[in-house]
Amino acid sequence: MRDSEILMNPNDLVVFLKKGPAEFTREDIIRFCEENRVEMVNFRYAAGDGKLKTLNFVISSKEHLDTILSDGERVDGSNLFSFIEAGSSDLYVIPRYRTAFMNPFADVPTLELLCSFYDSDGRPLESSPEYVLRKADEEFTRRTGCTFKTLGELEYYVISPREDLYPGRDQKGYHSADPFVKFADLRDEAMRLIARAGGRVKYGHSEVGCFCNGETYYEQHEIEFLPMPVEQAVEQVIIAKWILRMLGSRYGVEISFAPKITVGKAGSGMHFHMLVEKDGRNLVVEDGRLSPLARKMIAGILDAADALTAFGNGIPTSYLRLVPHQEAPTTICWGDRNRS
Repeated sequence: MRDSEILMNPNDLVVFLKKGPAEFTREDIIRFCEENRVEMVNFRYAAGDGKLKTLNFVISSKEHLDTILSDGERVDGSNLFSFIEAGSSDLYVIPRYRTAFMNPFADVPTLELLCSFYDSDGRPLESSPEYVLRKADEEFTRRTGCTFKTLGELEYYVISPREDLYPGRDQKGYHSADPFVKFADLRDEAMRLIARAGGRVKYGHSEVGCFCNGETYYEQHEIEFLPMPVEQAVEQVIIAKWILRMLGSRYGVEISFAPKITVGKAGSGMHFHMLVEKDGRNLVVEDGRLSPLARKMIAGILDAADALTAFGNGIPTSYLRLVPHQEAPTTICWGDRNRS
């Protein structure tokens, strides 16, 4: 990383260690904890339900910290994944050093680390969604020599008691500003905390969804990220969801990522933009237009659309969102500006 990128980076570890997250080592993490009086370390990992799980450690010595960072810890996989049987459920969670960040909600200095799953023989858990993605990404790079990057658009609703002062217009919430949007402060705080946790945020804004149902108010927002290698792109979305839910709890409101809240109102998508690079050059654009490679990528997505829909939309309410006139896809097609 350039000096200017380090100095302006919101992640405390990047500034202290003077290096990018991809270069973090076990020794770096230990030195940061020693010199910043970190008292606790939390291992975080996404289980089969998609939510972050936590294993907490109180640091008792440098040797203790070195051990947990090196060896990870054993967990019961049968309580984390439905496809793992209790008779052979031992798994290990091993931290990925590049994911380290300081917990913005903890009462004492606490370091967070995302983890990968390994079996009792020390091999990556083949059926772990994180490892499935890693294998696919590595195979893509091996075959093409290219880097696959993505960015997510995280849409969500803030659900709160109804407030009649400066009401927003029904289904007209797109890019609304104070005072007609009630939870811009929550979104702004989330963006700052996501950036401090290592996320690369492009921007945030209020979205179309804005309506009341009885005495309950629903307000839709979006946070969009910058392109990252695909594994890191997923990591920042997972952390962002956790941060938003934590803030919702502190604000006394509910955060919902449900694809569809109710019929006739805007649903929340989880869009991913795709980018292919080689030697730092964007291969999907050529002379200001889509390149032949980009068209091949689109053709592949169209060909696999049925399977992608099944695996990418694993809950029934996803399909309630796919209706006309709601800025949601209803046909398998493509175009420069086609939102059908």
